[in-house]
Amino acid sequence: MSHWGAINLLDPSSPVQTEMMLFHDHAMILLVGIFSLVALLGVKLSVNKLSTRTTHEAQTLEILWTILPGFLLIWLALPSLRLLYLLDEQGNNGLILKAIGHQWYWSYEIPSSSTSSFDSYMVQEKDLSKGEYRLLEVDNRPVLPYNTPISVLTTSADVIHSWTLPSMGAKVDAVPGRLNLIGLSSYFPGVFYGQCSEICGANHSYMPIVIEFIKLEDFIQ
Repeated sequence: MSHWGAINLLDPSSPVQTEMMLFHDHAMILLVGIFSLVALLGVKLSVNKLSTRTTHEAQTLEILWTILPGFLLIWLALPSLRLLYLLDEQGNNGLILKAIGHQWYWSYEIPSSSTSSFDSYMVQEKDLSKGEYRLLEVDNRPVLPYNTPISVLTTSADVIHSWTLPSMGAKVDAVPGRLNLIGLSSYFPGVFYGQCSEICGANHSYMPIVIEFIKLEDFIQ
């Protein structure tokens, strides 16, 4: 999870978030390169004493600064499209987690387990134990196996919510009367925190998301 003063992205804990970070670095290389070139040209032109008032056209230069940005856009668009298709890719995942947004809590159900549906409310600050996180802890957290493909089905019982786990690259809207699907898979066991990312009312900030990943053997038991 993100801590106070952090300036970098969260460490990736899923294949999708890893690809997102690689694309972020790819795009930053392009942006820093363009900024450096424009800044250098700006400085050079500001201190240049030569005049171009008699130059009417420069076809070679115009062709160059039309084609070069086109190649740069293609360089940025190809990995972006690959990532978009990767986000929409869904395998035949046997394990399903149903997440239903309410004002203002989440309810979950894992059809393949013996656990019936349960509600997940934020733990009040006065009830927090030592080491627990304010505004992020819940009383009931879904427990899932890591290194296992999982399909998360989201919907809402009232208004639009958004089920989000930043370190896993998961963000999917929970829309009333509609089912949305997203894939989920964790590299390692642990507890992952998220929050509703769609303003859904007065207590929007008080419906956190907590998922715990454990070994498959322990999950089956």
